[in-house]
Amino acid sequence: MVTSRFPPTGTERFLLATLIRHTAAALSVAFVHRRRREEAVELHGLREERAALQRQLVTVAGELAYRQAVHGLTADVAASGGNEEAVTRALHGLTGLPALVEDRFGRLRSWAGPDRPDPYPEPDPVRQNALLNEAAREAGPTWIGGRLIALVRPHGEILGMLALVDPLGEADEHAVLALEQAVMSLAPELAHLRNQANVELRLHRELADDLLAGTDETSAYARSEAVGHDLHRTHYIVVVRWSDRVADDSFAQAVDRAAAAVGMRSLLTRGAEHVVLIADDRPHAGALYEALALDTGAPCGSIGVSARCDTPDDFPQHYQEAQRALEVLRHSRKQYGMTFFDQLGLYRILGPGNNLRELEAFVHEWLGKLIDYDAGNNSAMTETLARYFDCGGNYDETAASLSIHRSTLRYRLQRIREISGNDLANVEDRLNLQVATRVWKIVLGGSG
Repeated sequence: MVTSRFPPTGTERFLLATLIRHTAAALSVAFVHRRRREEAVELHGLREERAALQRQLVTVAGELAYRQAVHGLTADVAASGGNEEAVTRALHGLTGLPALVEDRFGRLRSWAGPDRPDPYPEPDPVRQNALLNEAAREAGPTWIGGRLIALVRPHGEILGMLALVDPLGEADEHAVLALEQAVMSLAPELAHLRNQANVELRLHRELADDLLAGTDETSAYARSEAVGHDLHRTHYIVVVRWSDRVADDSFAQAVDRAAAAVGMRSLLTRGAEHVVLIADDRPHAGALYEALALDTGAPCGSIGVSARCDTPDDFPQHYQEAQRALEVLRHSRKQYGMTFFDQLGLYRILGPGNNLRELEAFVHEWLGKLIDYDAGNNSAMTETLARYFDCGGNYDETAASLSIHRSTLRYRLQRIREISGNDLANVEDRLNLQVATRVWKIVLGGSG
């Protein structure tokens, strides 16, 4: 704004008009520049938004393509029967990482990709249970020991484990997605195999139970052919008992795995306290025991083996022989390992199938006074004598096995001579006393 106390002259009017025109032009130019800057900023923002949308579109398209690839391969797996090999191959192809399937005990069922261990390490039962418990606490796949692990557990029961070998932690959300889809594809196959195994196991057990109880020979041959077992071969009855394991399905499965590991073809069933194998060949001495001790992680087991069975009619009798071999072993100094009935010698007559009344009378004749003395005085004279014979008459070993001093043992043996009226130095007395203590322990269970 321009003000004056006097009217402007012509020249001043000209200058004012010129100034007004230049000012208007400048303002116009400034407005245009500001508008262009605003448009440029707006255009840049639109371009950034478009670029972000394009990147998001590419990501979504890639995600969709990967999901389609995952579903396509899992569909191919399902179409091919959904076995472990097809699943691990598909998972390795999707992720580029080695893929594997293990059963619930940690034994390898399938591997796809490089760097497969050879031989594959034997599982440690304690560590395997700890791993399964840790993985079961998670809702989905989890990293444990350099592996991305997903449990196959339809209806809550763990049937196995599917894993990606990933020591460097390279697996991303796409690998997790692929692993989850692969588990879904594998679950029906493992469930089917489990159901099939349960049916076969039930048929095997029913046949084994009937054979051990006694059954029609013609029917036995027909049923054995139906389950794929050659009953025409020579067989041996094998009875297995582990002191720290109950004879449940879990232990029966462990026995079955150990038998398969040493090449034994057999029918399997279980009794109240032991598992029974009807094997179509004589077991190798010690092999089954060692395999089972390795599988269970405990050596405290006993195995009794019958004499050879030539026909199914022999099985009930030979089942008793195997039980007798087992009991002789369990009541011996050794206790653990494998014993064959045809190697028992004198102890073959001490057990089921003999005249129990005569055996009781024999024990009463030779040990009755000691047994009565123990009952009346809360002592252990009979057990001391039995342990003395078990240790071959060695004073030091006997005292150590009874956790008593050598002088205490000498005193007890002297009292045994006085109470029983028998001379341990006499060959006949010594033989009869030793047999009586074995009958007392094996047949009568160490009781009066």
